[in-house]
Amino acid sequence: MSSALKPKSAGLRKVQTILAVSSCKGGVGKSTTAVNLAWSLKKQGLQVGIFDADVYGPSLPTLVKLDKMEMYQQDDLIMPLIEDGIKLMSFGYITANQEKKAAIMRGPMVTQVINQLLCGTDWGELDVLVLDLPPGTGDIQLTLTQVVAIDGAVIVTTPQELSFVDVEKGMQMFEKMSVPTLAVVENMSWFVCGSCDTKHRLFGEGAATRLKEQFGFKKTYEIPVLTELSRTSDVGSVFSKDLPDHPVSAIYDDLAKAVWVDLQINRDERGIPVLTYNVGQDMILTLPDQTEIEFSPQALRQSCRCAVCIDERTGAQLLDPATVAEDIYPTRVMPMGNYASAVEWSDGHSSSIYPFEYMIKTFGPEHAPTPTH
Repeated sequence: MSSALKPKSAGLRKVQTILAVSSCKGGVGKSTTAVNLAWSLKKQGLQVGIFDADVYGPSLPTLVKLDKMEMYQQDDLIMPLIEDGIKLMSFGYITANQEKKAAIMRGPMVTQVINQLLCGTDWGELDVLVLDLPPGTGDIQLTLTQVVAIDGAVIVTTPQELSFVDVEKGMQMFEKMSVPTLAVVENMSWFVCGSCDTKHRLFGEGAATRLKEQFGFKKTYEIPVLTELSRTSDVGSVFSKDLPDHPVSAIYDDLAKAVWVDLQINRDERGIPVLTYNVGQDMILTLPDQTEIEFSPQALRQSCRCAVCIDERTGAQLLDPATVAEDIYPTRVMPMGNYASAVEWSDGHSSSIYPFEYMIKTFGPEHAPTPTH
């Protein structure tokens, strides 16, 4: 009997692709972009959902006003709210009927809430689930990239120099988690006054040009300062839905088309390795090209590099390989986003995280070690 887990939780099992919308600064229009992008994806005939991952300042209940916000469970899963065929979930909907107070929680509690809401919602069949991430590169972002396999990211910024620096940070975060950045959206890029057709750039030329020059980034989109866009967001309506023929809606539509094409390409070409174990046999790491790398559970346990087994300061091995039993076996194998697997062991050790690159380097044909016992 295989102990390998399915790569997705029960609530996400029918979700085909997951797209993160991220920013390293608050107030840049990230949530507005996420919502309009979701509706533009729907225009392509796709089944779409939005998950608001911000517990401290959820935006989805403000950006998408619903007549009814009744939450209920079915078969131990939370049923999402639905507006115009798009499935929605936010911590703000859960607390909508409670007295409005700030969400005061420490990091571990927040990540637990986010994990439960994301994985415990019955999303059903979706072509794409849009994750509206909170600003920054902290616990929530890292937790989500570990818990679910994110297929791509869109980074939202503004033209200022500080925002450009933050775009680099965001791209680096996703790169470390093996999540490709598919596009960058520059909000508040320019405006046209009532007396001329000239594009006035209040904050300079911005990130778009520099991204193209420094990183070869081709897919950048400029959204202007637009009164109608702010107004529709404030009243809980969706700009690209209400004004489908507006030039700015066309920008969101172009973004959606480009992102969806890349999501499909990445899904087909990139692939994610899978670590499995059959009782009484070796561990098997199956690569996207179906190459299989086999190694013993004992060898994998001996190579654990967690803080208990390896000194974080010196890199010296704290675990004595001879103390690892020859008949040790994994009791649970769990995917960790796009880049690793986590393993719980029969000896009670439960903090082993093995990046795919590390396992390939350690146990590939040229490097396969002989277990020490």
